Amino acid sequence: MFLTEVEQREGGGQYADLIRQMQGAGAPVSQIFHLFAFKPAMTDHLSYFTEELMRGPSPLSPGLRELIAAFTSYQNCCHYCANSHAAAAALLLQDRELVQSVLQNYQASGLSPAEKALIGFIEKVTHRSWEIRRHEVDEVREAGWSDEALYDAITICALFNFYNRWVHAAGVHVMPLEWHEVSGKRLAKFGYVLR
Repeated sequence: MFLTEVEQREGGGQYADLIRQMQGAGAPVSQIFHLFAFKPAMTDHLSYFTEELMRGPSPLSPGLRELIAAFTSYQNCCHYCANSHAAAAALLLQDRELVQSVLQNYQASGLSPAEKALIGFIEKVTHRSWEIRRHEVDEVREAGWSDEALYDAITICALFNFYNRWVHAAGVHVMPLEWHEVSGKRLAKFGYVLR
């Protein structure tokens, strides 16, 4: 990490406990855990927010929400987040090939027309949100998505734009793919709040 003090400080909260457990077991520690452990009074709220957004009630399935997170991250060249959330999406959707095809070229993927419309809208939110006009939102509605679904999708995209920049600027490095697979399994099974 670029922020050596953040990585080396013991920190506090649920993520500091997780870091100690993983170090004690000789397991690799994901550097994003250090970002959460550094200021737990702030980041514990972020964990709960992320959990509610990604696993709470929504017209979007948890798998589709993970796919939106992975797609947003991939669009931002944040391979750390894209790899972990793609692994979680693949498990939740039970379709690794679909997830990879969406990341590479969502328009040629096996998504339904409605899902392609939603992912295309997320691409606009990521790259040029300031240009979005009502007619573009109406087009996604016409594809079959409710305002609640759009609210959740926009919020996921916005949150992962934050996470991508947090990870990049702090110098969190990409892990070996097998570690991302482990991270994806943890996210798919347990979500975002450590219990």
